[in-house]
Amino acid sequence: MDTFIADYAWIVWLVLILLFVTIEMMTLELTFLMIALGSLGGLVAGLLGAPWWLQLVIAALLALVLLLGIKPPLLRALKRGGDPTKSNVDALVGLGGSVVKSVEGAGGLVRLANGETWTARLSPTVPQHVIEPGERVVVIAIDGATAVVTPAERNAS
Repeated sequence: MDTFIADYAWIVWLVLILLFVTIEMMTLELTFLMIALGSLGGLVAGLLGAPWWLQLVIAALLALVLLLGIKPPLLRALKRGGDPTKSNVDALVGLGGSVVKSVEGAGGLVRLANGETWTARLSPTVPQHVIEPGERVVVIAIDGATAVVTPAERNAS
């Protein structure tokens, strides 16, 4: 049985490498790439004549070293070049606008500086009153599909 495993271990290593690389292409988190590189180490050890148990040890140790030593700094380097620009609802917080339909505690409509019209309600942190059409407001939060706003004068102070 040991000779059978030793003779055909390279096929198992190739299948594992292909499997791990395929999974890595779907996840893109570098974990399975490190495991695939560990498996490559096991394959190379097998091709150099190492017994099957030593191939497993080499593959496991190499994968562990790569996961703990190479992956974290590599992920930090990849994330460092990320785009710091806010997007989606994060970009709306702090954006100014004007009231289209009176905004009170229950709701209203505002047109934001980016041209979008949102349902809006007055923030609970300000005294509850009616903000009339044409008055300026600032978005302080997004709650579902509703912009939570404050009068622009109050937000400036």
